Amino acid sequence: MATQTEPKSEIVLYDLACVKGICFSPAVWRIRLMLNYKRIPYKTIFLEFPDIEPTLKELGVNPGKTVDGSQSKYTVPTIHHIPTNTYIMGSIAIAQFLESTYPEPLVPLTSELGREIELKSRSLVGKTFSNSITPREIRILSPRSQEYFRRTREAAMGCPLEDMLLDPKTEEQNWLAIDADMRAVGESMRTNKAEGPFVLGAQPTFTDFFLAGVLQSAKMVDEGVFQRITKYPGFRDIYEGCRPYMEKND
Repeated sequence: MATQTEPKSEIVLYDLACVKGICFSPAVWRIRLMLNYKRIPYKTIFLEFPDIEPTLKELGVNPGKTVDGSQSKYTVPTIHHIPTNTYIMGSIAIAQFLESTYPEPLVPLTSELGREIELKSRSLVGKTFSNSITPREIRILSPRSQEYFRRTREAAMGCPLEDMLLDPKTEEQNWLAIDADMRAVGESMRTNKAEGPFVLGAQPTFTDFFLAGVLQSAKMVDEGVFQRITKYPGFRDIYEGCRPYMEKND
């Protein structure tokens, strides 16, 4: 009896390692969801935080420039497209490459509604979300990555990670303070709910993958934060709609 073999990988996806051995980075999840949805065969190489820059440098990855002309930081996601021997870094650039190289099924990279939802999600929810997730993220990292994460994040924030983690009562108050905003953003996600669970209805867009990636990352870091967000229908609808494309997570 013939055995079914997996198709040969066309993509190598460089991902951020954690002790759970599966994807938890929201930025990488956006690309992983797109790869899974388009059924592009790929394999994953997980990198610890301190290994990202030296590994990508050795591979000859060009990090590009920031808007002010300085060199961008080496980061994941990065992909190696094996058929063309092309390396691409950053979720937006990778998404554009995947959509042009593998146009079916279509994944709209942007829309007026999608841009509005992404902007509101970042501006209205981002700070509270970050305050709950960032100091907890260190718990799922290896000792080497913990040291790197603590050193870089504390330098950026100007305080120990432990000081960023609020007491339960204050954290609860912060989430309650944005309840109306969460409901409003969630409802905007349901604009086309008659056609399907996604922002534009029946088919996912890159905005859906952006949102689902953030939610899956939260779930990996702290189930409580994940539950806080997915109690709102719009967020929950998109997450559930994207779940079929989360099966390959390593």
